Amino acid sequence: MFTDARETLQRLCAEREVDFAGLSRLVGRNPAYIQQFVRRGTPRRLPEAERRVIADFFGVPESVLGGPTSAGPATEGMVAIPLLPLRAAAGAGAVADDERPRAHMAFEQAWLRRLTGAKADQLSLLQVSGDSMSPTLTDGDELLIDRSDCGERLRDGVYVMRIEDMLVVKRLTLHPVTRRVTVQSDNPSYADWPDCDPGELDIIGRVIWTGRRVA
Repeated sequence: MFTDARETLQRLCAEREVDFAGLSRLVGRNPAYIQQFVRRGTPRRLPEAERRVIADFFGVPESVLGGPTSAGPATEGMVAIPLLPLRAAAGAGAVADDERPRAHMAFEQAWLRRLTGAKADQLSLLQVSGDSMSPTLTDGDELLIDRSDCGERLRDGVYVMRIEDMLVVKRLTLHPVTRRVTVQSDNPSYADWPDCDPGELDIIGRVIWTGRRVA
């Protein structure tokens, strides 16, 4: 079972592009700790507290990491969504130069299904930068993006788009007859972009949820 746990952890790190050193720091250990566990079998099994932190991070049951079969409510039915190291700018634009996830956030699967029918690999998390979408979105908000909800499904709503090498988050409004798009900022201090051809917009996905820190 412990060998399976090491193989599972190595696979999870590879799939989510999480390095062993970063995962070691997550559980408060030296940078070589997880590598030694995976490749040398030391320690023989992960302590309960560390196993729980790692299971929550990846959104998997503790049982796959060597824990008891009954994983408990903290990890059962959870889905890990990648948090990308990009800031979708509500303003001038954020350079999209690195789209590898820097972390993951776990969401309850049943809760996600109430938001969208998209598969987990079609969802991403980004962070807002700037104030052009204020008060709807504020600087630092986390956005859950459904990348399957665009293209032919495009409709009125808030979307993340790529403009050249920049990411922006804007409100799109479709004309009911011409199907041309107006790209809007909810902050009236910023100008709209009227009468756009939707085929010329590089739309990443629709914003379906936002979370923010309460001051």
